[in-house]
Amino acid sequence: MMCGLEIHVQLETDSKLFCDCPTNYQEAPANTNVCPVCLNQPGAKPYPTNEKAIENALMISLMLNCKIDKNFTYFMRKHYDYPDLPSGYQKTSVPIGYDGELNGVRIHEIHMEEDPGQYKPDKGIVDFNRSGIPLIEIVTEPDMHSPEEARNFLKELIRVLQYSGGARGEGTMRADVNVSINGGNRVEMKNINSIKGAYKALKFEVVRQKNLVKRGHEVQQETRAYLESQMITVGMRKKEDADDYRFIPDPDLPPMKITDEQINEILEVMPEAPHNKVKRFVEEYGIDEESAKVLTSELDLAQVYEEVAKEVDPKFAAKWMRDELKRVLTYNKMDFADSGILADDLIELFNMLLNKEITTKAGQRIVEQMPNNKQTPKQIAEELGLIGVVKVDEVQAAAKQAVEENPKAVEDYHNGEKASLNFLMGQVMRLTRGKADPRETVKILKELLEE
Repeated sequence: MMCGLEIHVQLETDSKLFCDCPTNYQEAPANTNVCPVCLNQPGAKPYPTNEKAIENALMISLMLNCKIDKNFTYFMRKHYDYPDLPSGYQKTSVPIGYDGELNGVRIHEIHMEEDPGQYKPDKGIVDFNRSGIPLIEIVTEPDMHSPEEARNFLKELIRVLQYSGGARGEGTMRADVNVSINGGNRVEMKNINSIKGAYKALKFEVVRQKNLVKRGHEVQQETRAYLESQMITVGMRKKEDADDYRFIPDPDLPPMKITDEQINEILEVMPEAPHNKVKRFVEEYGIDEESAKVLTSELDLAQVYEEVAKEVDPKFAAKWMRDELKRVLTYNKMDFADSGILADDLIELFNMLLNKEITTKAGQRIVEQMPNNKQTPKQIAEELGLIGVVKVDEVQAAAKQAVEENPKAVEDYHNGEKASLNFLMGQVMRLTRGKADPRETVKILKELLEE
């Protein structure tokens, strides 16, 4: 399998690419965020290109390790006939960035476009609120060789876009997926709007193409649509080539020059890309790559980890934030930015654990209570009665009591049923009100059971 992607993502701007209409198209009634320019009315001319859109496109290109074309940049007219395109053509720039790379996948080019309107055939209407919103199109080389590789690439790309602050993320993403097998003809699947959708479409299409080849048929070069509700692809039309779009330079838009000064200004304010942050976390904090990837999955989480790592052992903090904190966030279907948890809260919790003021089990219970809680970890611990770790002699006494009161569990343990140890562990925790150190408890129980 060979797979390449063409990913369209809206840029984060207040106004459209060639007019002053607002870009909050999802909140406005249909056909209210429009003007003669984005409706392409006779005599209406486009404004100069939105500077913020250019800056965002440049920043994303640089974060994806692209070279920047410093020749004159200009817009072309890409002609095709569809109800959501009032002009009959789409304004598309020549490449701004090229020869980039992410996760071992080469980025062929990045260019800007205007978004078309939204055609709703079930209602028989077109809503032009979206028409003219700035987009970037990120075109990869066919470097992905399985649906899993394509999914991983898209996840990493979404992280880069989120870090940049210059794009609207997965919610506005639409991907055209190009796939072929064994060097055969390329099939394009249009307008897939999620990472999950791209993965499922690829899974289906690879099987479809393999079955065609097995039956002795040639795979046709065509454009297909992915029907998410049925998880299948269906033919739409014969695949177009670039010549079919009749590209011509747009005479209404003057060419633009990207200067070294512009690039340097963006480099000064550009956030560190997540894939670069992963490498730095491994080198600087001595944590493993998987932990670094989890901690950089959100920019806010990565920033807080760096604050915490200044005050607490970085490896200890990474383990707790990767395992326990992410467990709680995932369970609550919550991003870290929405949790209300501060760096100071985590520092206080980790110091309580390191100073043996609370047990590991108590720490886990406290983390579960922390999202959007105005109390500090210490206050939560005091309210739940979790402060304190019982002494070794108390744990030994509780373990001895648990063994004496549960002869069946002891017998099961000697018969090879190791799960009985967990039962006895639970009894010790009950007797010590959850304040026994788990590792010490297991050690003491094993010694008693082996006597």
